[in-house]
Amino acid sequence: MTIDEKTQVTFNQHQVIIEGASIHVTESGLPSGNSILFLHGYPENWTAFERVMVLLRDRFHVVAIDLPGIGKSERIAYNDKRTIARYVKGIIDALKLEDVTLVGHDVGGMIVYAYLHLYPDELPKAVIMNVAVASVDPWAEVKRNPYIWHFALHAVPELPEILVTGKQKIYFDYFFNTISARPEAITEQARLRYADAYSKPTALQTSFDWYRSFPQDEKDNAKTKGNIIRTSVLYLRGEREYGTINTYLAGFRDAGLMNIQGKIIPNSGHYAPEEQPGEVAKAIGEFVKKSG
Repeated sequence: MTIDEKTQVTFNQHQVIIEGASIHVTESGLPSGNSILFLHGYPENWTAFERVMVLLRDRFHVVAIDLPGIGKSERIAYNDKRTIARYVKGIIDALKLEDVTLVGHDVGGMIVYAYLHLYPDELPKAVIMNVAVASVDPWAEVKRNPYIWHFALHAVPELPEILVTGKQKIYFDYFFNTISARPEAITEQARLRYADAYSKPTALQTSFDWYRSFPQDEKDNAKTKGNIIRTSVLYLRGEREYGTINTYLAGFRDAGLMNIQGKIIPNSGHYAPEEQPGEVAKAIGEFVKKSG
């Protein structure tokens, strides 16, 4: 049975209204106990974590959302990471999730970081994956990296929408093919799903607004930098990602995440949940079950 067939049978997909916006939610696994809530990144939707969720659903209550404005989720007025984190808090409360581990990849990881500072010590555990965070070292170095050219392009008003509209799949394929170690792991079916999730003009604008909000994110994170966060945090990074994991861990500790540990996902680039779903599921599962 394929994962898509399994999804039709075992995943409950529905809409939840948070502050007037309808957010698409997918759930599976145990009805109670430890919950894991997944937040995807750019340019993906909840299905980026589909295979990881399939591997974890026998032990946990697994939940994923389309971020506001993407796929089947309605857009919201502001796309700075703390505003989105507030909607994530609304999802947790509305679903009455217990013992939540919040997992975020790429932009989703930025949202997890914002959540930790907006609601300090509320979560027992959190996972941040494959991302640099605004105002957290080595953020300035990342922004200077010429291979991260899209940060600047996406921040330009209107221009990226003009360039990418109608070419979503071609444009997204560039990222899947160049910053992953195993581009073949991101299937053609998955790539078509992602292009469809960003097919509406409002969805494409939302995704670029994530980048346009970086200056606000920098201000927000600078204000709370150094505030002590006691939540146990796991930072996952693909083996083939740019930079060394210890540099990122040092930056997070300096920013207040005192209880953070790191793990490399072997034979993986930026899109670790799809490139190595088994390794990612194993790392998250062991982390969630570990006491303390």
